[in-house]
Amino acid sequence: MDAGELLTRWTVRIAVALYVATLASRPFTPRWSRLAWTCGCVAYLVHVACAFEYYHYWSHSAAFNATAKQTAETVGLDWGGGLYVNYAFTLVWLADAVWWWAAAPGYLARPRLIEWTVQAFLVFIVVNATVVFATGFSRWLGIFGCVLIVAARFPSCRALIGTIGVSPPREKSP
Repeated sequence: MDAGELLTRWTVRIAVALYVATLASRPFTPRWSRLAWTCGCVAYLVHVACAFEYYHYWSHSAAFNATAKQTAETVGLDWGGGLYVNYAFTLVWLADAVWWWAAAPGYLARPRLIEWTVQAFLVFIVVNATVVFATGFSRWLGIFGCVLIVAARFPSCRALIGTIGVSPPREKSP
């Protein structure tokens, strides 16, 4: 495996790990979560740059064709439009991270509909990238990450987290 392939693979693995860590920790530690969210986004942007540098040679059409080929091989549909979905993913994550830094109180108080819409879109892409399109070890890591997200984000699963030694912080007394 050459350096370009290593950089491309490991930057996205780091990005996904930080993405999962953020979603798992956000209810407990918002300050750390914001830093992890931002670092994950930066790692993802580096991944995109590496993919375009080492795989697509800064050619949108090469990336489109590679996406179409991989989609055809994976799901039987010869369609490169997933590249535009990846562009949207990039813009949504970047905008979300910028919003969190620019206006943290407003970001944290945003309507649940916005939070759930953003996270549903991002999770959909992450699941497709790590479970549907990935293979081998990466797929297993993706499945593990998905289980962590579900366990951390859904209140009925938080009891399970508490039984394995992680509990939410206690509220401070006035």
